Amino acid sequence: MSGQRLKTQFQRLYSHFSGQDSDTNLQDMSDVLFCTRRNVRMVINKMVEKGWIDWEPAIGRGKQSRLVFHSTDTELQYNHARKLVADGKLEPALEALGHDANKLAQLIQEQLGLTTQKGRQIVRVPYYRAFTNLNPLRPLRRSEQHLVRQIFNGLTRINEEKEETEGDLAHHWEAFSARHWRFYLRPAVRFHDGSLLDSQDVVKSLERLKEHKLFCHLSHISSPFPNTVDIRLSHDDYRLPDLLANIMAVIQPAELDSEKEADLFPVGTGPYKVTQNDRQRLTLEAFDHYFGFRALIDVVEIWILTGVTACYLQPGTDRVVEQIKDVNDQLTLDEGCSYLLLNRVNGLASDPEWQAYFQSRLGPMQLLSRMNPAEIGDIRLINAFGLLPGWTDLNPLPIKAALPAKRMVTLAFPQHHPVYHELARAIDSVLAEDGLRLKVMELSNTDVLMGKYADKIDIWLNGMSLSNHRDDALLTWFYSFDHISRAMPENEFDSLNQRVMAWRSESGRTCPSHDIGANLVKSGQVIPLFHAWLGVYSAGPVQGMEPNSMGWFDFKSVWLKPGLE
Repeated sequence: MSGQRLKTQFQRLYSHFSGQDSDTNLQDMSDVLFCTRRNVRMVINKMVEKGWIDWEPAIGRGKQSRLVFHSTDTELQYNHARKLVADGKLEPALEALGHDANKLAQLIQEQLGLTTQKGRQIVRVPYYRAFTNLNPLRPLRRSEQHLVRQIFNGLTRINEEKEETEGDLAHHWEAFSARHWRFYLRPAVRFHDGSLLDSQDVVKSLERLKEHKLFCHLSHISSPFPNTVDIRLSHDDYRLPDLLANIMAVIQPAELDSEKEADLFPVGTGPYKVTQNDRQRLTLEAFDHYFGFRALIDVVEIWILTGVTACYLQPGTDRVVEQIKDVNDQLTLDEGCSYLLLNRVNGLASDPEWQAYFQSRLGPMQLLSRMNPAEIGDIRLINAFGLLPGWTDLNPLPIKAALPAKRMVTLAFPQHHPVYHELARAIDSVLAEDGLRLKVMELSNTDVLMGKYADKIDIWLNGMSLSNHRDDALLTWFYSFDHISRAMPENEFDSLNQRVMAWRSESGRTCPSHDIGANLVKSGQVIPLFHAWLGVYSAGPVQGMEPNSMGWFDFKSVWLKPGLE
């Protein structure tokens, strides 16, 4: 008898006796369950084995047997739904619970956190949206950047503690000149699909980068010997190893799968491989053939739950905001900010009067007071006076600039963000006071960064988060898919780009990141809005759960400490 059939029989029995322990006999049970006396005995035995009932058979003719219930119809319903949730089948679970969303949410929360199944350590974390793009060659949001780091490796990487460049897939490198570098690859490295990494995988991966401004000086890439890659440049670069730690420069197979497969199920060489990725769950499993230290946690499951705040990632059931006593002890300030990017090429801000108006009316102090805290959940925001915490480049106009004309203003921002809708509402409120109408375009992150509808947009609302605290980290954002250069006058961008090229070509120069950030803000190109507190709440047996600059934790370094018996 199938499990579902047995549950149906129990429900009939429970309903007939109203859940009360009762005296009965096999014939009565046969009538209730619509089966023969022989089958009744089999059904009773199975229910007893599962602990749902006790059956005390009568001794002697004409005596009544005793039926004792140990489970309720509701408990069985919950247990069935609980198993469906554990299997990631959320829609069938909701149906099994009579479409009661609150009950489903309770079952989901039960299974978040830390667990061990069949000797495997599992961390489960809630998140508020699905991960539809894990392709490092496409624009990535902050959380996707973190995940890509768990899945892929580059030739080099940035040590998060020391913030120094160190070897990753390359164990050594040397510069024959500022335009000719050689990297030596680790042998016997495997991709998640089992294939061996070879030099051509590196050559092809780096060739794909040439169309991006950050890597446009990569001139010729070749492999003169096995496990050896030569990179020739069109201009001097003493900092190439640092650049190759960029997330776009991670190494993928020479022959990529279809675009959709590369987005959802990328194949890397990193400590974790993707085994499930849909609208309910992202599952990462430790890669046993990883060339570095094998990950300590066997499985990381990220459960997609509508309404979960993105700010705090806690592997537990308690709301972290209720448990944090001291923000400084638990959270770190995001290395970045949300910002407004003005279209000074073909948007309203190409007129200096409109630019001045936006600068005077859409600063952080004007907007934060209009935002409803209930609409942004647990996310904590503070005013930004520069692109990074500690930078004070924002010079808001002391008085309200004159409104040039009554026009419609078009604002675009990435979809599925927990704050941007409320920010857009605050902007709409400000503009409405001056008789302006706001048109909102909610686009995919890819469409925003790749410039879709760029000539129809006046302002972009977006965010930037740097992967580390190094001086050169800002450059990744500055060059990202031409998002900034597309919105600013060409001569201004070229001037800033020349500073970066000069820094790369001379080993003793200081990185111009702060100069670039200050220029973007003071010129009115970018209006910084808010920094956010990010962090990970860790409790109980989990060890090593330190938040990184992306607001996540390094999956491969956390582990579960057994408690005392």
